[in-house]
Amino acid sequence: MNDGDKGASQRRDARRNKETLLDAAAEVFVASGVEAPVRDIAARAGVGLGTIYRHFPTRADLIIAVYRHQVESLAAAGPDLLASSASPHAALARWIDLFVDFLVTKHGLAAVLQSDDAGFEALHTYFLDRLVPVCTRLLEAAAEAGEIRPGLQGYELMRGVGNLCIGAESDTRYDARRLVALLVAGLRGAAAPQA
Repeated sequence: MNDGDKGASQRRDARRNKETLLDAAAEVFVASGVEAPVRDIAARAGVGLGTIYRHFPTRADLIIAVYRHQVESLAAAGPDLLASSASPHAALARWIDLFVDFLVTKHGLAAVLQSDDAGFEALHTYFLDRLVPVCTRLLEAAAEAGEIRPGLQGYELMRGVGNLCIGAESDTRYDARRLVALLVAGLRGAAAPQA
């Protein structure tokens, strides 16, 4: 193995380790909230505390990285689902399920993101910049296939889904996923005949 291959391999390993750490942090945040002890994250990831602090010197750095990692995963899922699903509507429905999971399982992240920390201010814009185009593309593909009526904007659908998810994590009597599924199914029923 030459030095270039060795360096590339080490970078891939470092990237994979960081992703494992971010996935572990996300799981701990879902289970225990964003104030969970860092040692719990380290244990879940199978690393020492020093490794976490080397990558993320503050809790805010870790929260931002987890949020960005989850947004990137959701953004990447759109094209993958469009390529692998039975129909564009099926891809849209599955992506919206993932979006609901993202919204409902943040457990405290929303409150943290509304703090005065400058690092959090740009995250909402980042979220919209990355995810609205993905949702828009899924809607366009379903409309082009004649599965839904054209004209619904990605932002509108995401905002509506987001509103249906408000409070879902803290009210066991409320099933946001059920209502969102009805909304997505209703998009199919709204398909207009193609002229």
